[in-house]
Amino acid sequence: MADCKSGKAFSEGAVHVDVKDYYGKTLKKTSDLKTNACIAPAQPVPAFIRDALKKVHPEVTSKYYGCGLVVPECLEGCSILDLGSGSGRDCYMLSQLVGEQGHVTGIDMTEGQLEVARSYLDHHMKEFGYKKPNVNFVQGYIEALTAAGLQKNSFDIIISNCVVNLSPDKWQVLAEAYSVLKDGGELYFSDIYSSGRLTEEIKSHKVLWGECVAGALWWKDLLQLAEEVGFSPPRLVTASVVTVDNKELQDILGDFRFVSATYRLFKIPKSDSKTCQVMYNGGITGAKDSFQFDCQYTFKANQVLEVDGEVASILTHSRFEGEFTFQPPGGSHEQCGVKPKAHAVNPLELALKVDEQGISSATGGCCSTRSADCCK
Repeated sequence: MADCKSGKAFSEGAVHVDVKDYYGKTLKKTSDLKTNACIAPAQPVPAFIRDALKKVHPEVTSKYYGCGLVVPECLEGCSILDLGSGSGRDCYMLSQLVGEQGHVTGIDMTEGQLEVARSYLDHHMKEFGYKKPNVNFVQGYIEALTAAGLQKNSFDIIISNCVVNLSPDKWQVLAEAYSVLKDGGELYFSDIYSSGRLTEEIKSHKVLWGECVAGALWWKDLLQLAEEVGFSPPRLVTASVVTVDNKELQDILGDFRFVSATYRLFKIPKSDSKTCQVMYNGGITGAKDSFQFDCQYTFKANQVLEVDGEVASILTHSRFEGEFTFQPPGGSHEQCGVKPKAHAVNPLELALKVDEQGISSATGGCCSTRSADCCK
């Protein structure tokens, strides 16, 4: 595999230096990007998220070089970690969604981005009407979360938007994420994936790496890395086709295809793969009547739906536990029937299917030319 495990203490490498220079010096605004891989056009966004984004200071938004939105459901009161938080746009948006009793931490390795984020902390807390800050920013590497001072078993949710691909050691990123998540916690992230393992020529190209392409992981390797670290099998949420509209760069990429995909990984006990009938109780903010859990399951409020054992285990061991009723009432996932393990969905095939259908997502994933829901 391209990523390797190491027992050595983490130290900054050449890739980190190049990425910091790219995002701290080369890029001054989004229009400085040389490909469209990390630019997503405006997409319909739920009103409550749109309203939260409007309250983020304009400079924080203008200095934010990410794209799309990565916003999971059921956030009230949660503790969230944003990997590669940049200027803090998403952190300040999430600050409003978790509420004053929740908390958001942003970690980034680029000091210039953190200076922007921190300079507007008091402004945002006053704007939100909070008596004390529920946001903080930490300088550090996503491969070394505990070394940056983040506590193990301390976060309900970790989000990441087009950042994991910038790391040369993705196994370490997932391992550190797993370590700082609470039991039942979720890693909900969007990233760029490739149709195969990329060549050394591509991986050594500084511009393609900074543009979120050269560091793309083969999607099948994500499945293996997640299993090695201890996460539940990745659940694909959305997928969309990514193109690089730059002939010189495209010639280097050759026949490799790329996709932006959002996955959710949970820190839960291993599943025994039993099916269950569950009923979504309704009422989650932004998903009152319908909750799209992933590309295979969309729950309608007060309707019974059979799910595979992996999803049943997630629903009973995560923050979603109180949002569902198992059938019959009072039942549990241990009482359900046996069924083969759910198959892994190829995000490239799904993205092509959705791209042909022209379906758009409410909160699109990262780095996509068009973010899209991936199912039904």
